Amino acid sequence: MISQSRTSSNAWCRHQCESDPRVQSVIRKIEEVTNIPYGHSESFQILRYEPGQFYRVHHDMGPRQVELSCGPRILTFFLYLSDVEEGGETHFPQIGVKVKPRKGSAVLWPSTYDHNPMQQDPRTHHEAMAVKKGIKFAANSWIHLYDFQKSNLWGCTGSFDYI
Repeated sequence: MISQSRTSSNAWCRHQCESDPRVQSVIRKIEEVTNIPYGHSESFQILRYEPGQFYRVHHDMGPRQVELSCGPRILTFFLYLSDVEEGGETHFPQIGVKVKPRKGSAVLWPSTYDHNPMQQDPRTHHEAMAVKKGIKFAANSWIHLYDFQKSNLWGCTGSFDYI
């Protein structure tokens, strides 16, 4: 069955991938920009969008995430790993912004309010618009309020395949 909301394919950057020196360099840069240690981050989700593929409007922070010991996703650091000939923009409809994929660039956005990191910021609903020509490679880095990796190690995130 094909999803009506998301048609991209994905993989997770764990273990050997995370220890690669190039990935470690990216991790350090994200830590520098956000001033948040990598322990608060989920492993990179690597995305591939072929022509016609998309991800409809969604939000990275779900209300039930406040119940997790690591807290909700507070930031998304989205990395573009390829240029796209046409389409594939990241669109934020509530604020009227579209970001064209450009290899080596990134977008950082909040999923929650600064004054209340347990409350979703609705302005950052977003979508991956359909790729029209070319292939889009990208990576999500979701950053939680508290230490995700320790919570996940103890089975407190709902994701048991991380170890």
